[in-house]
Amino acid sequence: MTRKKASSPTSAKGPTQRMLRIGELIRHKIAEMLSRSEIHDDVLAAHVITIPEVRISPDLKLATVYVMPLGGKSIKPVIESLTRNKKYIRTEVAHTLNLRYAPDLKFVEDKTFEEATRIDRLLDSPKVRQDIEKK
Repeated sequence: MTRKKASSPTSAKGPTQRMLRIGELIRHKIAEMLSRSEIHDDVLAAHVITIPEVRISPDLKLATVYVMPLGGKSIKPVIESLTRNKKYIRTEVAHTLNLRYAPDLKFVEDKTFEEATRIDRLLDSPKVRQDIEKK
């Protein structure tokens, strides 16, 4: 006879409160560093960069930092520059957090703005408008 493992409330699929809190702390620290020009890099100095979200892994060892320069242009050089300066950023983030280990940082392009624009275009399309007007 085999027993099924009982699911515990901590094995929920969404992020925990701790993961969300640490992600927000990391987001605020990196945004503060960028706004104060604490990261000395010509590419970063030439762009206004938004950090809309930071997602952290359940083991708190990897933080995915979503990045978007103002206007959405030059994303590749910005991510490369942030990656080049990752060690310094991680050190500064570690001083802010009270964790045993500072999470590794991974910088990726934030595509939520693109997706929102795509959905808006779909909703404004004649086919969708036609369906809405029928109701």
